[in-house]
Amino acid sequence: MNRQQTQKAATIIISGVAALVIIPIFLILAYVFIKGIGVVNWTFLSQPPRNGMTEGGIMPALLGTIFLTVGTAVTAIPLAIGAAIYLAEYAGDTRATRLIRLAIVNLAGIPSIVYGLFGLGAFVLFLNFGTSILAGSLTLGIMTLPVVISTAEEAILAVPQEFRVVSLSLGATRWQTIRHQVLPHALPGIMTGVILGLSRAAGETAPILFTVAAFYLPELPDSIFDQAMALPYHLYVIATQVPGMPIEIQYGTALVLLMLVLLLTLFATVIRSTMRRRREW
Repeated sequence: MNRQQTQKAATIIISGVAALVIIPIFLILAYVFIKGIGVVNWTFLSQPPRNGMTEGGIMPALLGTIFLTVGTAVTAIPLAIGAAIYLAEYAGDTRATRLIRLAIVNLAGIPSIVYGLFGLGAFVLFLNFGTSILAGSLTLGIMTLPVVISTAEEAILAVPQEFRVVSLSLGATRWQTIRHQVLPHALPGIMTGVILGLSRAAGETAPILFTVAAFYLPELPDSIFDQAMALPYHLYVIATQVPGMPIEIQYGTALVLLMLVLLLTLFATVIRSTMRRRREW
């Protein structure tokens, strides 16, 4: 077999493997879309559940998920980017730094239910926040930190060293170099990691089950110390705990959750593409 035949065979095999992964995903998305699109309308998105959650909409759960996602962003993004800057620009390659990076990688692989139990013990009970938006946001923020830190650090390290050398040689301080040269060029990768981390947080059930999620709330929360409904837990409830629940509402709720996550991912892709086109290297 010559080189061209080998290349062709490798292309066919890789394309087949990719199709085995992608096609089932599209089939699942299409099935959920077909089963759920019939109930997704403005009433479904803007009204609370009624009649034992067998009628009405998902507005409290949808807004609760948005509140938790925003709270996660406020909690995780500043800490994650600050930690990534420290590891990439200040810490150096020491044994302690390598141990910290190893710990971050290990934390990224911990099951989400462990974070939920940690949030229950640390925020709900020890700090006495109760089951609240604050406790849920802090828990989701901690769960999101490892992924965002790793992604942001890789994006910062990918910026060519020449940018730093030239900036420092012109009299800029290290922070001025990071602020005006490194971070703008690393921003596409950082934003991608942030949005993907928030997408994961928006779809998690186990952490919010212990820290914030309510079975049913007719009213919207008044403060960050109140409980809230959330789409992932609401979907679990209507699929397993509510007798006589119409199957269309279950699939409609799943479709809205998928659309929310896909919109976040699409937003990250657009930002990354736009910023990469503006990049000068």
